[in-house]
Amino acid sequence: MNAWDELVARCAQRRREKIGPLSDQAFEELLLAVRERPADFVDSPSEQALLELARALDAYRASRQDDDLLDDDAFRAARERRLLALASACDRAVAIDKGCLDARLVALLAREEDPDALLGSLVELEREASVPVPEGGGDAWDDVWCRPRLRLRAAIARTCLDGARHRMARTAAASLLATSPRDELGARHTEMLACARLEDEAGLGELDARFAGHESAWSHLARVILLYKLNRMAAARRALRGFDGLCAGGAYALLRPTFVDVYLPDRPEVAPCSFEECLMAVREAEPIVADTPELIAWCQDQDWFVASARSFAERRDLDW
Repeated sequence: MNAWDELVARCAQRRREKIGPLSDQAFEELLLAVRERPADFVDSPSEQALLELARALDAYRASRQDDDLLDDDAFRAARERRLLALASACDRAVAIDKGCLDARLVALLAREEDPDALLGSLVELEREASVPVPEGGGDAWDDVWCRPRLRLRAAIARTCLDGARHRMARTAAASLLATSPRDELGARHTEMLACARLEDEAGLGELDARFAGHESAWSHLARVILLYKLNRMAAARRALRGFDGLCAGGAYALLRPTFVDVYLPDRPEVAPCSFEECLMAVREAEPIVADTPELIAWCQDQDWFVASARSFAERRDLDW
């Protein structure tokens, strides 16, 4: 989430509504002015709350910069402090405007409830949300006021997957794709993993076809899981080679899972099929992999896959 960009867009749109019709050039000039000094254009509780959230997210991200220098205990303590600080800042934003859905979402995610409790809280928050998401026609993401609801639905889908509610995850992700077909939030990634767990080859194939040319670590990993679960081992090995060859560090990410921090509120932007994307895909697939314990043992039996993981670790100076 780029809270600053969305704050700028909201402030500029509200200012245009107040002063009347503007030419495209005049609106661009207004956007530039708001972008330069956004706080000066905040004139409503909803904008003030979003400003507080933007500052809180900046502070949270800045506090992570030296994590690599900390030992495990110090890292855990620092992480706990910054998540608590972020949740408290979100509470302050909500005190300004209870309708700040993004602040309420981030506060829930930062408190790291178990998946069942978190899902209940997210579903209740969605029931309370007052901003409807339009059905049909265009992409709801284009309306900056709809984005909080879309982010909430994406979080619900991921939490369903994390709690092994695979059909619910698929339904939530599919509904998000229906209202936001460009899929700026990556709902297809969640749905692909759900399809793999449900052994729905047709469903995964439809998503692959729909997003052809936009392959990802999720799509390659989902194909491996699906074919393995269907016991089509020759095809599964080919898919595993694809995951290894097309996703940087994919073998290492799968064989040596690495801690991935909570998304606040959505996935960070990384390059497609990069190592960072592999880490996220493997993290999100953890409940599925845990439910298919033979999968990792089978991967470890592929000598070339292990060799690729080891080679990547040596090149990146990673633990092996």
